[in-house]
Amino acid sequence: MSEPITGRAIRRIVLEQSRRAHVGHIGSALSVADMLAALYGDVIQAGEPSNPDRDRFILSKGHAALALYAALSLNGTLPVAALDTFCADNSVVGVHPEHFLTGIDFSTGSLGHGLSLATGAALAARMEGSSRKVYALLSDAECNEGSVWEAAMFASHHRLSNLTAMVDKNGQQALGYTKDVLDLDPLNEKWTAFGWDCIVVDGHDVSAMKNAILAPRDTRPRVLICQTTFGKGVSYMEREIKWHYLPMSDADYDAAVAEVG
Repeated sequence: MSEPITGRAIRRIVLEQSRRAHVGHIGSALSVADMLAALYGDVIQAGEPSNPDRDRFILSKGHAALALYAALSLNGTLPVAALDTFCADNSVVGVHPEHFLTGIDFSTGSLGHGLSLATGAALAARMEGSSRKVYALLSDAECNEGSVWEAAMFASHHRLSNLTAMVDKNGQQALGYTKDVLDLDPLNEKWTAFGWDCIVVDGHDVSAMKNAILAPRDTRPRVLICQTTFGKGVSYMEREIKWHYLPMSDADYDAAVAEVG
């Protein structure tokens, strides 16, 4: 049976599974927990995997896959037994999402490609006369990739109003802060200039994100610039670059769980 999908519940699973598997990418997963709670709580109409009119979701920042697995587990799509094979030998529940897994429509991990997949899926829905929606979650550092802006131009040109992108603007990436690696600010003005309906929102306010996604729209694709904190919920991880890759020790795990609950 599924249980309520909340940022706290997603974070709890992220901590449990990352500690069990002794892998990193923890801070990135914690950053998007509330964004996924907003999407999988009430927005995405998933339906049966065999239903061609179900909504599509692409996790373009594939290294945050554990947060997505947590959401899929909470809504009953991913069995707990499968979740417990995260990063195990011969498991399809890996560090990056694979389309072999129920609930995953597109394999991702190589940054900069997810929005292109999303625009193709949105255009395909229109061509098929389907009412399904397409959602893509990107990182802010991923917007360094030129392919993101090619896809943004394509989506705007074709007026893909059935497409919503969400940018996890946590201000950092694998080896530094985005303002130092390649400063893209003001990011919202760039998306607007590319012809998107752009809304800046608190990426940890689930209700605000839901309202922004579901608000009436014109013929433009919509993008939410979600202002987030890397490592959100675990104070010693917040805004710390090293938690992009580092796994937790037992002491780290105990301290994190005590905060998340």
